[in-house]
Amino acid sequence: MTAQVTGTDILDVAREQVLERGVPLTQGQIEQVLRTGDDQLQALLALAHEVRLKYQGPSVEVEGIVSLKTGGCPEDCHFCSQSGQFTSPVRSVWLNIPELVRAAKATAATGASEFCIVAAVRGPDDKLMEQMREGVAAIRAAVDINVAASLGMLSREQVADLVDMGVHRYNHNLEAGRSYFPQVVTTHSFEERWDTCLMVKESGMELCCGGLGGMGETLEQRAELPAQLSELEPHEVPLNFLNPRPGTPFGDLEPMETGDALRTIAAFRLALPRTILRYAGGRELTLGDLGTREGLLGGINAVIVGNYLTTLGRDPREDLALLDELEMPIKALNDTF
Repeated sequence: MTAQVTGTDILDVAREQVLERGVPLTQGQIEQVLRTGDDQLQALLALAHEVRLKYQGPSVEVEGIVSLKTGGCPEDCHFCSQSGQFTSPVRSVWLNIPELVRAAKATAATGASEFCIVAAVRGPDDKLMEQMREGVAAIRAAVDINVAASLGMLSREQVADLVDMGVHRYNHNLEAGRSYFPQVVTTHSFEERWDTCLMVKESGMELCCGGLGGMGETLEQRAELPAQLSELEPHEVPLNFLNPRPGTPFGDLEPMETGDALRTIAAFRLALPRTILRYAGGRELTLGDLGTREGLLGGINAVIVGNYLTTLGRDPREDLALLDELEMPIKALNDTF
């Protein structure tokens, strides 16, 4: 008979294994972290913060994002209002190059070191790749900021083209662990996403790859995602929490409880001690102001400022003021390479 592991036991294991030796938690250990009680939550967050400080330092990377093409996506990601298959109010629209440059300048003015161009597509066609080339060149000529991209699944030739353009980092989320993925997306496979991530890594671009919590997954399935991300070893992991959108299949789900979200943040940090862990969509609804602070003291070391692709975020000034209050310096542009 196997002895039951308590919350205190897994914290002791994580302190020795992750903090002292830098060895990520396994999937089974992540499950134990996600099961810790509320009485252990503050100790768990404090440990995750220690891990973050040891392996990532005190600074926080700030990023802004903008959608080059919004809505009309042919894929059926059940959480996303940009899908053309659902009855959400988001409709297809393109952003022109001058608007893109203005958005990059506004992002740089917040102190951000990175600006991510996103398109709601399965993968880029020739028109989108050409617009990307023009847009990246215009931004790099006008603004001192790293340019990242998120354009869906790529061919090897498209990966090479993005490298040639000077794209610094590519975002392609797994969204969910392998076993739950078919409940989230049916128009493409987990393996297709994984293959794009591997090509990006091989190209020399930094890989940004994360997912969402609170989509109806079991606790075991929730633990699967950080374990598989640890295997992939991305440079950055954006952690989103479901913000249920009207007209989508997940539109009627309840947001994740704040305590569960904080346990998830800590679990991701203990599974990915050397990876940038970024606050992304849904934190305002799931965590609120107090939870946002606790997450920054519980493993998070990067934030997206301003609005997201189809949902509103916090005022950038609020996030920047919080970082200043917590004495967390914003990572400078030349420190992000």
